[in-house]
Order: sequence, then structure tokens, then C-alpha cells
Amino acid sequence: MKRFVALARVSSREQEREGFSLEIQEDALRRYAGQHGGEIARLFKIAETASKADERKTFRELIAYAKKHCAELDGLLVYKVDRAARNLFDFVEIERLESEYALPFICVSQPTENNPAGRMMRRTLANMASFYTEQQSVDVREGLARRVKEGWFVGLAPYGYRNIRKDGRGLVEVDPLPAANVRRIFHLYAYENLTLDGLVERVNGEGMVFRPSQPQFPRSSIHNILRDRAYIGEISHKGEWYPGRHEPLIDRATWDRVQALLGGQNYRNHALTYAGEFMTCAHCGHPISGECKTKMTKAGPRSYVYYRCARYTKPGHPRIRVQEADLDRQVLALFDRMRVEDESVRDWFRAVLASQTRDAQAESLAQRSELQRQETLLVQQQDRLLNLRLADDIDQATFARKSTELRDRLASIKLQLDALDRSHDETAELASKVFELSQTLRQQWLTADYNAKRRILEIVCLNCTLDGTTLCPSIRKPFDVLAEGLLSENSRGDRI
Repeated sequence: MKRFVALARVSSREQEREGFSLEIQEDALRRYAGQHGGEIARLFKIAETASKADERKTFRELIAYAKKHCAELDGLLVYKVDRAARNLFDFVEIERLESEYALPFICVSQPTENNPAGRMMRRTLANMASFYTEQQSVDVREGLARRVKEGWFVGLAPYGYRNIRKDGRGLVEVDPLPAANVRRIFHLYAYENLTLDGLVERVNGEGMVFRPSQPQFPRSSIHNILRDRAYIGEISHKGEWYPGRHEPLIDRATWDRVQALLGGQNYRNHALTYAGEFMTCAHCGHPISGECKTKMTKAGPRSYVYYRCARYTKPGHPRIRVQEADLDRQVLALFDRMRVEDESVRDWFRAVLASQTRDAQAESLAQRSELQRQETLLVQQQDRLLNLRLADDIDQATFARKSTELRDRLASIKLQLDALDRSHDETAELASKVFELSQTLRQQWLTADYNAKRRILEIVCLNCTLDGTTLCPSIRKPFDVLAEGLLSENSRGDRI
């Protein structure tokens, strides 16, 4: 009995246009094999849902199988020439199977003989298939470019909008309830002095529904919403933003304020407290990295965070992984040693910490002074411009244009001042809370978010190594005094 290897390929558009599916192709291939006294030893399928990577993987597997078993096979079966390859490079690979491995190439619905004329016919059909694929790609790109030029999204509309069909065209309209959520999110962050984590807690606490399948708003989604320029009437295409025809949900002043308050923050998908080069390995000196693992338990899936050296797989390196919970316990023990029972010593430490905080904020204060100076100059320019207009030294058009420029520049300065004030207040508040944390550790550390924990550790610890499973921090002054213990007999004046 003869043995064949076969390939069936189809895409959703081709299936709709030409009316054949993988099942139809498979039936035709098996029928041909049976009529010629054989069977299909292996059938490779490329489905309409396959990604380009999966399609290439399947094609490479076909070529490798055919080369390995060419002595046992009597032919490569496909339904049509364009089912075998979508470009000329792939078709060359198939022809090499016939010329170098003596494996006949057989198209069951387009039979050709294995002679120069037959091969020319197959190559012509393959060339036509390659042309169609390339032309289709060009048509799609041009269609997307036209849609962007017209001001419409080229894919799924962002949260707050919905895709609709009108007169056979794909358009976008506002989705009322999600749009209200978007407006509320921008308002809370812009005008109610909330951090990103505070915003997430506030939004979910108000009972706002993200999606029916996921009622609560993820932190990443809220961050993406605050960064999405679609809400001020723009559309994204190939990394650039273009004017859109959809209705904006957010006014430009609120958008600019939110971006100024966000600053250059980058969203961290995996908030691993002790990763990000916070620790180095005591054995080799390389950074400690973190990984999150999910295990199935009787109670359901449970996530664990482990930390290990980036080179712990190298020969001779200790293969040790430490759970985040173990590191948390060691940090808590460190802060426990910092607890001071004497109230007078607490007052002294607060004074020292406040002094160091003021020194660290000198640059921030200098920036604020410069911004206030620029603000004063802009106000003076507005007054002079108004006087020129009242004296009729400039026309109305020039006055309006210059007035708008000055007003925009002044608004930008005020936004920068607001952002600087928020940063200044957060830093000052954090400096105070760091000491309070050392005194009320377990109540505050366990409820702190990722950013607060990292900043606390960076303020308290100069550097840190992981020796086996032991955390070995070098503590900054004056926290080292608290950690080592206070000895009154060594005190002198304002020093302890």
C-alpha cells in the first residue's frame, strides 16, 4: 500500500470566498489516496485561526517530516497549488523535496505531470498565489491608512466606546456607562489628590464596574486609561497619534493636568518588592531576581513569589530560592529592632529625620522658586499686553493670539507647580511615616503598596545582599543607630 504525507490549509476569508474548508480538503486528499491504492501516513493542518508563527511552525514540521521519511513515502498531497505555499520561498522548499528527495508533489484538484511543462504550470500557479497574498497585504494596509485618515479606529475601540455598524461601515460611538467611569477616573486623579493605588481603591470602593466578566478595575487598566490619548479625540496607528472623529470624553485641561501629575511614571506589571537590583548575591555579586509561580491547591490556584540569584543555575552556585514571605519576616525583625520606647529619643529622631528631609528637598525647593519666578514674569507680561491693547498700540487679533500664548504658558507653569507640590508633600509625608513605620511596623508594613515598600526600603537600606537565605542589609544613618540599639552612656550633646 502506498503512503502519502498531506497538507491542508485554509483561512477564514478564503473559506468564505471559495467555499471549501479543512474538512473538504481532508476528504479530497484521503479519497485521492484511496483511489490510488494508498493511505495518508500523516496529515498536517493549518487552520484559519493559526497565527503566522504557528503556520510557519507547521510548515517547517511538514518539510522536516518529508525529508526524514522520503524513502517511505510515495508523494506529498495538497488540494491546490496555493494550498501548499503562500510565497515563492516556501514553494522552492517543496520543489526541492521532489528534485532532491524524489518525493512527488501532487495537487489533487490541479493535476500536472512531472515534466518541464507541468512544472512550469505549477510555478505559474504558485506565482499567482504569491501575487495574491502580497496584493492582499497591500490592500489591507491601504484600507487601514484610509480609515485612519478618515479619523476612525482600525480595530477594537478603547474602553468607554463601542464599535457599531452603520450603512455597512464600522463606526464608533460612546458607550454611556463605561464612558462615565472614564470621566470619573480622570476627575478623581486630577482633582482629588489620589495616588494610583489610592485611585484603584477608590474606584472599586465606589462600585464602578469594569466589565461584566471582571467587575473590579485592575491597576494596569486604570493606568492605561489615564495614558490613552483616545479620550481627548485622537487615534493610535503604528505608534503615532492622529486626529479622530469620535467624541472626546476628557477635556484638554484635565488631560494635561493628569499627565503632569503622572509625570514619567512607568507602570510595573509585576511588583516584586525585593527585585529590580535591590539585592545582590553574596556568593557571586550578581543581582537577585524575582519570579512569581502559581500552584494548584485544594483551595484553588495560589501564587508564590520567590527570589534567587540571576546566575544560580551556573555550576558551583548554590541553588537557593527564598520566598518573599521569608524576606518579609526578616525585614519585620529588622524594623522591630528599631522600635524605641523612650518618647524623648523618638522626638530627637524625628528632628534629625526632618532635617535630612529638608536637605534632600533643596533641589525641589529651587525648582519651585524658579517656576514661581517664571509665573511672576508671565503675569507681568499679561499686564503689559493688556495695557498695550487698551492704548490701541496692538490690534485685537495680535492681542488675542499673544494672550492665548501667555495663558497656555501660565497654565503649564501652574501644572508643574501642582505636580511639584504633590511630590514635595508625598516625600515629606513619607519621611515622617518611615519613622512611624519603625515604631508601628506590623500595622503599616503589611498594608503598604509596592511603591511605598520600595521607597521605605531604599530610605532605610543603603544596599543589601542575600547570603543563602539570610537578608544582610547595610542600613543608612540614622536608622543604623536604631537598629544597633541606643546606648545612653555613649551620648554626647546632640549625638547618640
